[in-house]
Amino acid sequence: MTRTDEIAAGLAEVETRIAGACAKAGRPREEVTLIAVTKTYPASDVRILAGLGVTDVGENRDQEAAEKAGSLTDLSLTWHFVGQLQTNKVRSVVGYADVIHSVDRPRLVQAISREAVRAGREVTCLVQVALDDDPSRGGARPADVPGLADELAAASGVRLGGLMAVAPLGEDPAAAFARLRDLAVAVRAGHPGATMVSAGMSGDLDEAVAHGATHVRVGTALLGLRKAFVR
Repeated sequence: MTRTDEIAAGLAEVETRIAGACAKAGRPREEVTLIAVTKTYPASDVRILAGLGVTDVGENRDQEAAEKAGSLTDLSLTWHFVGQLQTNKVRSVVGYADVIHSVDRPRLVQAISREAVRAGREVTCLVQVALDDDPSRGGARPADVPGLADELAAASGVRLGGLMAVAPLGEDPAAAFARLRDLAVAVRAGHPGATMVSAGMSGDLDEAVAHGATHVRVGTALLGLRKAFVR
């Protein structure tokens, strides 16, 4: 079996899961965008995905992402930065990312805005919500989310896209994604254009779709067990 065959099979399985979750939730399949999370996978896998019709690609490490994006400029892809973002990496990330999913503090809003204006770009940004008390996973406290959304909406060079979250370890993801859904509804009340809800990965995309996710971030189920990234 070729690598293209492997990826095509993984994609078919993931598409079946997303379609089934949408049907169960009474949602059109078109409401959910698949983001292929390609961290540690080579650029050649991204090229295969693009040939199979996948146009949204997620990365969480700047050095690896910048290199891949730079080598695939001939493809029409939307690049999503989905990892925790340090301010010293903002200039690089703004250079290639169309969407940043991990905005969780005012200082980051300011840094992204400054670099987007400098680069003459508009970057869509999502507020990352902490659904647990683990600081290592990033995210703003739920109580701080409305204010951070307001700051993003007012900043130059960026567009408030909506919210993102990762389900807490050891908790029912459905309950966590229900809390995210409620926060997303509250944010949309003040910012009707903030329609994106980025939630759900290989293990919990079904629960995420059931609770309103518009974007699911899938790596392993799509591309197989991760290998070390080789340049």
